[in-house]
Amino acid sequence: MNKENLLQIYASGFRKNWELPALTEFGSDQTMTYADMARRIAALHLLYEEAGIKRGDKIAVMGKNSFAWVVVYMATLTYGAVIVPVLHDFNVQDAQHIINHSESVMLFINESIFDSMEFEKIPAVKAVLSLDRRAVLAEHPVTNHAIEKFLARLPQKMRRRYPHGFTTADVDYPEIDESTLAEINYTSGTTGFSKGVMLTLGNLGGNVRFGVASRLHYRGSSALSFLPLAHAYGCAFDMLTPLAVGTHITILGKLPTPKLLLKAFAEVRPNLIICVPLILEKIYRNKLRPIIEKPSVRRALKLPGLKTLVYRKIRNSLVEALGGEFEEVIVGGAPLNHEVEAFLHKIKFPFTVGYGMTECGPLISYTPWRNFIVSSSGRTLPTMESKIAGSRNPETEPGEICVRGENVMKGYYKNPEATEAVIDAEGWLHTGDMGTISDRGIIFIRGRYKTMILGASGQNIYPEEIEAKLNNMPYVSESLIVERGKHLVALVYPDYEAMDRDKVHNEQLPALMEQVRTDLNRIVAPYERIDRIQLIANEFEKTPKRSIKRYLYNA
Repeated sequence: MNKENLLQIYASGFRKNWELPALTEFGSDQTMTYADMARRIAALHLLYEEAGIKRGDKIAVMGKNSFAWVVVYMATLTYGAVIVPVLHDFNVQDAQHIINHSESVMLFINESIFDSMEFEKIPAVKAVLSLDRRAVLAEHPVTNHAIEKFLARLPQKMRRRYPHGFTTADVDYPEIDESTLAEINYTSGTTGFSKGVMLTLGNLGGNVRFGVASRLHYRGSSALSFLPLAHAYGCAFDMLTPLAVGTHITILGKLPTPKLLLKAFAEVRPNLIICVPLILEKIYRNKLRPIIEKPSVRRALKLPGLKTLVYRKIRNSLVEALGGEFEEVIVGGAPLNHEVEAFLHKIKFPFTVGYGMTECGPLISYTPWRNFIVSSSGRTLPTMESKIAGSRNPETEPGEICVRGENVMKGYYKNPEATEAVIDAEGWLHTGDMGTISDRGIIFIRGRYKTMILGASGQNIYPEEIEAKLNNMPYVSESLIVERGKHLVALVYPDYEAMDRDKVHNEQLPALMEQVRTDLNRIVAPYERIDRIQLIANEFEKTPKRSIKRYLYNA
């Protein structure tokens, strides 16, 4: 595999794809070419020089996906500074903590978010710049407004630096050792504790080089970016990889509602779709399941000849709804519901499930859809190793999944104790996920190590497996299995859309849920049976990658 330095990949890529479109904001006629991006990156490099930014200094960015967000990230990366992406929906206190903990000296932010912040509470920050326009929102007194003054004269400064215009010959990024820190990504996990994951140029490069070698994106292809770019999954495969090869990325800066997404898919017609399970699960629940539950369709599915035709029609309509041009859908960030996965596989829909975590920037395993095995999470990457700890037979007996290789993080920023707790002396990262691995390196995940419940007779109970079955039951939108005393209890948020469709009233729910409990207990192991269902009034609180914050409900 090509081991070209990551920054040189971008330098050569920008020169090669100079006139091609790089970014478009969905719903607008604004498009930025690779030449435009390279110029804006160079302009920010001048600003960094003027502000006294040195290699290794931290620069934070907090805002919705946008042109400016991408340029700030790429300018910081190619300058040799350290980017600190902060998810735009973090609360102000958490955001200020991240900015302070990371020792960021500059902050780029949406103005609507900064309005709720207190500048004096982020004392290390020299200047706060707007992502919405060319403006300084706040500046430390010690700079005497130097950054604001320089920003106002930036166009003139660019003309002076590049008197003959900015050309491909001017794209020149430093050759920095790939062990150098490039990004600190603060996780917002299911445990409630935010840690700064230190990702090196090599960690990011390992993901990008694999994506390029696998032709996930390619020169002239089209991509729709709707996952948060501040999250490792979206960053690596909706931004870093496509920008390395000359892909045209359309940025969806708004909340990706199903209606807006379908409109965007139809207009952009992406060649690859990167998504979280929730997208496919909602399409299945709201569009596909009502179709296959119709009596006429059920009858047709019992006839071999008609079954093939019905499945083909459903597959073709789903493919067309997602733009019709994609080679595959890659699902990641959380487990895909088993029923949804089985159905998509049955109709031969081109999808695959990958596995990763922020600590690997994020990719650990992936298999192209034609070779994908149902219930798996793909094959361990060629540049990574995997093993099962605490298992006598890693192919059949679950244990903790451990990985090592070029994607594994440097550690947690300013937290050596947490680093030592997950990376052992031999360099193995203990993922906290329980699973098995086949002799061909295919990973099968059973659940999280920390969520595993020990049954009364010593059996290992994986709540996620019970939840996957429960979530397929009538009028269940989402669920969480918890231990109450010595009993398993299911917390359930009802599917109000289905209730409205079927004209089911709230007072009917207790009886319906008791039937759900009975039906569920018939299909799970005796030690997995639930004692009762407890309805909750609001949707479960989730992390940015749509995993339920379990720690909030385990009390």
